[in-house]
Amino acid sequence: MHIDTTHTLRPGSIALLVSMPHIGTRIPAELRASYVPRALQVEDTDWHLDQLYDFVGELGASVLMPAVSRYVIDLNRPPDDAPMYPGAANTELCPTRFFTGEPLYLTGQEPAAQERERRKQAYWVPYHAALEAELARLKSLHGFVLLWDAHSIRSELPWLFDGRLPDLNIGTASGASAHADIVAAIAQVCAADAGVSTAVNGRFKGGYITRHYGHPERGVHAVQLEMCQCLYMQEVAPFAYDEVLAERIQALVKRMVEAAFAACKKRYAR
Repeated sequence: MHIDTTHTLRPGSIALLVSMPHIGTRIPAELRASYVPRALQVEDTDWHLDQLYDFVGELGASVLMPAVSRYVIDLNRPPDDAPMYPGAANTELCPTRFFTGEPLYLTGQEPAAQERERRKQAYWVPYHAALEAELARLKSLHGFVLLWDAHSIRSELPWLFDGRLPDLNIGTASGASAHADIVAAIAQVCAADAGVSTAVNGRFKGGYITRHYGHPERGVHAVQLEMCQCLYMQEVAPFAYDEVLAERIQALVKRMVEAAFAACKKRYAR
């Protein structure tokens, strides 16, 4: 295991890397005074994904997790801060709003260009260097690699999207970041469970990580799963993990990951 102040990498043995770019909760002490008090509760965290995905270690997958909150910097946004979803509400590389639309910072305390660049170098660059290096290591060992980008979000956030999200939102950059066989295998698993709703490349098509690293023609396939938090936890403070709910959905997510990896591996079988 590799641990530094910005992220933790647990190297695995199979051609599967699970990234959890929004699981971090730390806001460095020197930045805390610039935020509104509510922000220090980091409500827009992808809560408990390490617990929900604890099965991936048993599978032999690599796992990458950051320490800092997305309120400091969003590791799933491009370094040039280009909008991921033009025409829709977007959060920035260094977000300035909650998912509900209200300001994260006290008036006049938003990070200026120099501070945004400092955060990028301090947190974004190390995370992506680790991600790129681990993908390269796994591909060199196995000839291919599957990147699974794990996310979760509240099921209803009117500032970001209309109505209630489908339970499971699979994104592959509209088919560009992973082979269709992989997506079909995931969708088949979801379709067999009548208790959940699923969308493929709907409101969430995959963020920067999926779009940037997924290159099926090079043997690197990337899938993002954005799931509703109500499937496994309380969506309001204190954002508690619900063991009963989680047990059921964890089994489904495990089948999804296993199906995706099996489909990926099949393409490169010798």
